[in-house]
Amino acid sequence: MLSGRRLDLLDPSPMDIEIIDIAHGLARVSRWNGQTKGNNPMSVAQHSVLVEKILTLNAPKMEQRWRLAALLHDSPEYVIGDMISPFKYALGGIYRDIESRLEAA
Repeated sequence: MLSGRRLDLLDPSPMDIEIIDIAHGLARVSRWNGQTKGNNPMSVAQHSVLVEKILTLNAPKMEQRWRLAALLHDSPEYVIGDMISPFKYALGGIYRDIESRLEAA
């Protein structure tokens, strides 16, 4: 990772997660594995910023923690990518378990 840290996907520690790694990873991961219309794929980071902006427009007095939650709602994808939903379902609980561990860390 950009920070030089290593991350155990099966046992992630909050001490091994740096915001710079999340930002860097999400900026480089394409939504839906790049399977979108248009010349340029949308990154997960762009999607997350749009979600936060829409949320803020609809609730301008929202607490800061909810704005942060909107920005980080796809944060595990910085290391596991943005898998399309049919693939997530095919993997079943394995994918959700890894994603949940990353969210908790």
